[in-house]
Amino acid sequence: MTDRSENPEFLNSFLDYSATILNKSPNSIKEYNYDISNFLKYVKKQYNLTDETEIENINISDMSVDTLKKITLNDIHAYLAYMTTTFHSKAATRARKASTIRIFFKYLTQNEKLLDINPAQNLESPKLDKRLPKYLSLEDSQKLLDITANEDENRNAIRDYAIITLFLNCGMRLSELVGINTTDIDFSECKLTVIGKGNKERTIYLNKACMKSITDYIESRPQGKKDSKNSDKALFLSERQTRIGRRTVQHIVEKELHNAGLDSKQCSVHKLRHTAATLMYQYGQVDIRALQVLLGHESISTTEIYTHVENEQVRNAVEKNPLSGM
Repeated sequence: MTDRSENPEFLNSFLDYSATILNKSPNSIKEYNYDISNFLKYVKKQYNLTDETEIENINISDMSVDTLKKITLNDIHAYLAYMTTTFHSKAATRARKASTIRIFFKYLTQNEKLLDINPAQNLESPKLDKRLPKYLSLEDSQKLLDITANEDENRNAIRDYAIITLFLNCGMRLSELVGINTTDIDFSECKLTVIGKGNKERTIYLNKACMKSITDYIESRPQGKKDSKNSDKALFLSERQTRIGRRTVQHIVEKELHNAGLDSKQCSVHKLRHTAATLMYQYGQVDIRALQVLLGHESISTTEIYTHVENEQVRNAVEKNPLSGM
């Protein structure tokens, strides 16, 4: 990750604006920093402003506003093409970079007024392939829960079961789960508050399975250590009694999937989120907009992918009609 000390002043100003005014999360700021610095390094190379041949080694700290004023839409298109041919970037990755570049140049033009013309004003996002989300079946989901709950040799079985239960019942993100504090849980109302993408707070309602798994874990949970991450307030703790980390949770999910005889390479933590959403839509007759709120999707189009799952099943049912081959 690029150090901010290596950035030109206008880039750091953009990052500060994104954090304080746009209220972007620390992870988003890191992505912005990487995407824009990488783009500026490419520009510097294309404009023959450096003798360095490796883009990652190019210094952009001395990049001037005059150079920014020379950038055109064609330069941005060329950069996205470069990401495709050189790094084989997927459409989703290029779409993220295009979005970041649009926000960056909008800031320089409208907020800082460093530029008179916004070269990214008409920049389109790469078209994304619509792929059906991968998810576990109801049978496999139940198998995963049963295996996790009955591991006698796992001293963290109660904790791990609670983690799997929340993922499969609530569809929360990994970052949301590790960030849960005990004070975020309202036991009387059976709900908890999480911080999602863009630092947006939302309420997740807890069913009986979630409430029981959380209660059982809290009763056996050790006291967390006081540290910079407020481990004493964290719901889920690691072996060191500090707030559990994202990688630890990923390892737990991979291990339990393996124990259940499921392919951990095909099903990740995020796939459990897809599973929860799919099961709620298929079996719970959940309204698509209610599902949007539950998952914390900003756009209804993101949630609509779960209706595509049902449509695909309808298509398969027609294809399996014994008269289909006649």
